[in-house]
Order: sequence, then C-alpha cells, then structure tokens
Amino acid sequence: MTSISLPYRATADEACAWLTAQTGTPWTLARLLEQGGLAYVWLDYSAEWAQLFADGVTRYAAPVVFIEDTRHLAAGGADLRLRLTRDSGNLPIQLPGEGMRVSKDGLHFQERDLLRLLKELQQPAQVETEPVSVVLPSALKGLSREQILIAFAGVGKVDLDQGMAGGVGIFGDDGARVRKNSRGGKNSHLWHPVTLAFGLHDVHRVPMSHLKKAFATQPLLRDWRADWLESLALLGE
Repeated sequence: MTSISLPYRATADEACAWLTAQTGTPWTLARLLEQGGLAYVWLDYSAEWAQLFADGVTRYAAPVVFIEDTRHLAAGGADLRLRLTRDSGNLPIQLPGEGMRVSKDGLHFQERDLLRLLKELQQPAQVETEPVSVVLPSALKGLSREQILIAFAGVGKVDLDQGMAGGVGIFGDDGARVRKNSRGGKNSHLWHPVTLAFGLHDVHRVPMSHLKKAFATQPLLRDWRADWLESLALLGE
C-alpha cells in the first residue's frame, strides 16, 4: 500500500489520490461523489448571501447536499450550482432562485468523511435487499399538477393548486418546476417533488414530519424516495 498523506481538508485531486493508494483502484471525482463522498465549498461572506452566515462569520465551508448539484459535479461541470446546503449555524437552507454559482476551485473533502468512506468500502454493511423500481429517479423529470396534489395532499396549510397555477417562487421555473410535458397546454407543467418538498418546508414552514410521511407512504413518490432519503441524510435530518 502506497503511503500518501491525507490532508485535514483535501482537494478533489488529493482525495482521489489517497483513495487510489488505499484501495488499489483508480478514483475520480465522479466516483467519489457516487460513492457518497461529501463535498464542501468555501464561501466568503457577501451581502447577497448574508442569510448563510451567522454573526461574526466571514468564511465557512458549505456542504454540497442536493443530489442534482452533486450530479452536476460528477458530470464534469465547470462550476457548481449550490441550491441546497447548510448555513454556518448548521441549519438546512434552500437558496432562492437558481442558487449560488461557485467555482470548483474551492471544493474540498474532509478527512473524517474520507476515513469513514474507506472504512465502509473495506467493511460493507450487510443490508437486506428490497425490490427496486425499474424507473431510476435520475431518469425522471417531474410530476404533473394532479400528481403533486395527490402526493402532497394534507401536508400543510399551503394552497398547492393555487401555488402551481401561479408558477412563482418555489412553484416556478426558478424553484421546483422543471419543464413542460410534451403534450403542451396549460396543465402540462411538471414539478420536481424533492425540490418542492424542501421548498415547502423552508418557505412555507410545512413540517418535515409531514413531508417524510408523504415520501414514505405515497405510491406516486416511490421512485423519488432514494433521492429524498439521500438528501435528508446529507442534511442530517
């Protein structure tokens, strides 16, 4: 085994080089993220993003926890679109609009996370397998207005029907609305249920317990459950 030191905060190249030496197999940023490696980006205080910084904090490492953000990184994106993270007080927060675009130069991985990942690779946990859907979440685009109304019925006091009809904020193109259905027409829009759920919690204060129940029980959300659970785990929820 090659001896390569692991920095406390490792760049993507340093993390991959260390894992390659430890496992004897090649590692890339895409593989690291796909295996559950948690990436952080250094953020400097700005008035535009003041909501991310507690009093007196001028710089901190924000975790990349949204699945769509990590997929963008894994696909080789030139920059990072940070849309869901934790603020400097360790509270989950969804950034408005299209989120914050930051350079990949500030990307790093923490030593403790990499050591944990290596341990999991060397000693994989024994888990019971369950049938999985033939439709992968990554292949899905969204749910229709009618499906959203059924899937999130009764989760809170927000008027979902009115919100989707208005198409602003979390219900619009800068929020959870992802594209139009190919059929066209006024009822052709689709919404990303995971993005919408976090928006309902952050913006409209819908209890997280109600949203967790929806993803656990609603058949329409079954194919999105893996994305939902992974985002929750990364957020520590």
